Amino acid sequence: MSWTTIIVWTISVLLAAGIGWSRYEKKKNRDKLLADMAKMDRDAREKLISRLQPPVQVEIRQQLMARYGLF
Repeated sequence: MSWTTIIVWTISVLLAAGIGWSRYEKKKNRDKLLADMAKMDRDAREKLISRLQPPVQVEIRQQLMARYGLF
C-alpha cells in the first residue's frame, strides 16, 4: 500500500463519518421539533407550520399524523 492510498481512505472515512453525523443530527432535531409541536395547542401549531415552506409543511403534517395522530 502506498501513502496515497492510505490518505485517500482516511479522507473517505472522515467524510463518511461527517455525513452520517449530520444526518443523525438532522433526524434528532426533526424529532425534537415534532415532539414540541405535538405539545402545542392547535392554533399555535398551525401558525408555526404556516411560516414554513410548502413542501416542509406537508412533510411536518404527515409526520404529526403518523406519529401522534394529530390534525
